[in-house]
Amino acid sequence: MGLEAALPVDGFVTTQLRRVINWARANSLWPMPFATACCGIELMATGASRYDISRFGAEAMRFSPRQSDLMIVAGRVTIKMMPVLQHIYQQMTEPKWVISMGACASTGGVFDAYATIQGIDQFMPVDVYVPGCPPRPETLLEGVMAIQRIVDEEGLPPKGKRRPLQIAIEPSYVPAPQPVPITVGGRGL
Repeated sequence: MGLEAALPVDGFVTTQLRRVINWARANSLWPMPFATACCGIELMATGASRYDISRFGAEAMRFSPRQSDLMIVAGRVTIKMMPVLQHIYQQMTEPKWVISMGACASTGGVFDAYATIQGIDQFMPVDVYVPGCPPRPETLLEGVMAIQRIVDEEGLPPKGKRRPLQIAIEPSYVPAPQPVPITVGGRGL
């Protein structure tokens, strides 16, 4: 992808270190799936032998955010799930990218209700939108290739370019101090 600029010089190939690093990152994405409903089924089908996401170096689905660099949010996200999704995103290592898969993750889809987030981009930065309801595995593969092009051409996201996380829900309770004092017969111990 990005090693076309390599020039042979007396039996050696020279290129910029940045290009080699971007090429390696683009071809070894480790997705963190966050899938619900029908989009989750299509995401699983993408890993099957018929579509074979491993051709693009993204077969190592990680369910640990600290080992992932690509989050695929597939399906609808509710208000209760958004803080969890943001927490997972914050735990991912830098550099990290996000794919919003399907109409529900991108715009809320047909679920125009108070409990459904009308697009995850309100609360976290999204790099690629994969359209469809649900999108076919081929469309997700096209989204992964779009992420690869972004990584290969731009490398690390520049400082200040990515929008920071927005607060989804603020806690409405005040936690009690720990440890809680013990009283027996009205006297503190």
